[in-house]
Amino acid sequence: MPSNETSGQRQELQRLTTQYHRIERIATGSVAIVVSALFLGIYLASKLLTAVAAAAVLVIIVRTPVFRSSGTVRLQTDKSPETVIEQLTGLRPPILAFQWCVADGITTKANDAVYSFSYLFGLRSAAMRVRTETETTSEGSDLVELTIKINNEPWGTYTATIDGTGAGSIVEVEYSSDRRFGLRRVPQQLLGKRYHDQALELQGFSVVERERNIGI
Repeated sequence: MPSNETSGQRQELQRLTTQYHRIERIATGSVAIVVSALFLGIYLASKLLTAVAAAAVLVIIVRTPVFRSSGTVRLQTDKSPETVIEQLTGLRPPILAFQWCVADGITTKANDAVYSFSYLFGLRSAAMRVRTETETTSEGSDLVELTIKINNEPWGTYTATIDGTGAGSIVEVEYSSDRRFGLRRVPQQLLGKRYHDQALELQGFSVVERERNIGI
């Protein structure tokens, strides 16, 4: 994180990240509980074979990746456009705080930021690679695009347009998921808004407006 942020702010962001990922696990687990309850209800009301068949259908519905997320967020900050661009193109972009905060390691590769993760007690690992490109639009705004891959598979794209206001900057961020997800991930998508907004505010960005979309 930038050196001008205090250790207290860093600790608060880490605490918020821990809360967010705990909510993610609870939300995902709640879907499993609902599916189990439906299975039990079908089992009690019908034969075992019917319940097993219904359970198989429920699992397919819950796990099949059919949804995509997208949206926009308008941010205001007292940081200059140059500082915002420096943060967005650095190793720890503010809009990816919930990723780099829990990474086991952060390195660079061909000027890209690479976050390393391990899970299942270290039995599995993943690498998130963030590539940034900058340009100036015809209207004179600065534009930063972050293209993200996980294990070389497309994950998502963030496009930030930065305009100076004299007293700071206005940042318009448009994002879209390049990976589909199943029904079990929908609750965490809906519950995460408050945590994302708080994480940005801890890094000096006020959320003026946000729109989140989930579709097929």
